Parts: sequence; C-alpha cells; structure tokens
Amino acid sequence: MADVRLYRTYRFIDKDPVIDKIRTVVQDEGLIKRLAIVHELSGVATTTLNNWFNGHTKKPQNPTIEAVLTSLGYEREIIKKKDINIERERKVAADWLAKQNSGKMKSRPKAKANGHSRRKAAK
Repeated sequence: MADVRLYRTYRFIDKDPVIDKIRTVVQDEGLIKRLAIVHELSGVATTTLNNWFNGHTKKPQNPTIEAVLTSLGYEREIIKKKDINIERERKVAADWLAKQNSGKMKSRPKAKANGHSRRKAAK
C-alpha cells in the first residue's frame, strides 16, 4: 500500500473536494447521466469520471481536472485570501513536519528497481 502524502495546509479525509465541485459542474450542465459527452468534449475516459463520482478515486490528477473543467467552459482561479507572516509560517511548518516525522516508524528496505530485495541481492 502506498503512503498517503499529508500536507499541513491542505487536508481531506475521504477524497479531494474538487471531485464534488466537478460533479456539481457536470450536474449543472445536465451531463451527469451523459458522461460520454463529457468524454467526447474533454478526452477524459468515462471510466475515470465514474471513478471520481462513485468514490474509487481519491486524488484526481490536475491535468485531468483541467481537461474536464475547460471543456465545459469553466476555469479555476487563484485568489489570495490573506497576507502571511513568512517567518511565523516557516516555524509552524517546521513544527508540523517534526510532529509528523516523530510518529513514523522506520520502514523496511525497499525493493530494487529490478524487483529483487536487498536480502536476495546479497546472496
């Protein structure tokens, strides 16, 4: 099982909230039962769209998100919501990272690229 990457300032429990936003866009456009049209317009596979909307995908890739949104006439916007104190945020980030790292156990050696573990390679 792959490790889930955690970020201090971006958290979600079940799935990325962008999935719900895209589902709303597709519903608002009257295409939720016509995902083949979304595929035709965006190039994103209907299987991918079904996986987003039915809970199998937790973190969709940005290019795929953008393909669906732009094909339906939408764009995402970056909006500055507040000024930040860089030095304060650096300290908070360092404290958060230290806390995350203190809870991790040492992992076993990973397999080499050729598929052999270190133990087998040493024999």
